[in-house]
Amino acid sequence: MSDQNKTTRKIEEAPKSAGSSSPAKPSGMKKFFSKRWVFPAAYMAAAAIIVTILWLNAGGSGTKEPQDAAPGLSGVETQDAGSSPEALEAAASGESLEWPFVSSGDLSVSLPFYDANASEDKKAAAMVEYNNSFTPHTAIDFARKDQKAFEVRAAMSGKVTVAEQTPTNGYEVQIDHGNGLVTVYQSLDDLKVKQGDEVKQGDVLAMAGRSEMEQNEGVHVHFEVRNNGQSVDPNSLIKAQ
Repeated sequence: MSDQNKTTRKIEEAPKSAGSSSPAKPSGMKKFFSKRWVFPAAYMAAAAIIVTILWLNAGGSGTKEPQDAAPGLSGVETQDAGSSPEALEAAASGESLEWPFVSSGDLSVSLPFYDANASEDKKAAAMVEYNNSFTPHTAIDFARKDQKAFEVRAAMSGKVTVAEQTPTNGYEVQIDHGNGLVTVYQSLDDLKVKQGDEVKQGDVLAMAGRSEMEQNEGVHVHFEVRNNGQSVDPNSLIKAQ
């Protein structure tokens, strides 16, 4: 065989170049990410981490009732008078809220306002017992020591929106003073006003009377103040007289 033929055969038998080699086998990472379960698992792990971070930022606990709240009374809502100062003055006259009677040494509190932040003894003293159940008292009741009737007056000027007799609260009057401020008078007798009347501060609304729900108090007036629908302790709004 000639030298030329030997040279040609060696070239034909030489290995193929790298560019024409067969495809390389996939690496370990590519094999791992090619599995169907990898991305769903990674998604769930990321979601769990996000939830944990949010939980820690929120304080690591759910909503809790105040420790001093009486059992079963978490639905009772009272409002700090300072949260809506514009409701404490009448829109037109700038009047300050007053007690619904002429100050007299013969009058005293017969049932106080229920304060969720008060001591257990004070909270117990501000409960109304009726039909074998107890409910927080969202007003202040006043009575004379001699149990005689007395005039109940408008605590502030406004419009009478309710003037009627109720099954459990006796005669009731409600006055809208504007800016979300409403006063409620219950356990009344001998009404002097009707629905739609415009009254001035100090006008006589009725006489103190009795009610079915608070019959143990005898003759008294139930005086409630509502600021934007929330019961407010009148003591926090009325200046000392």
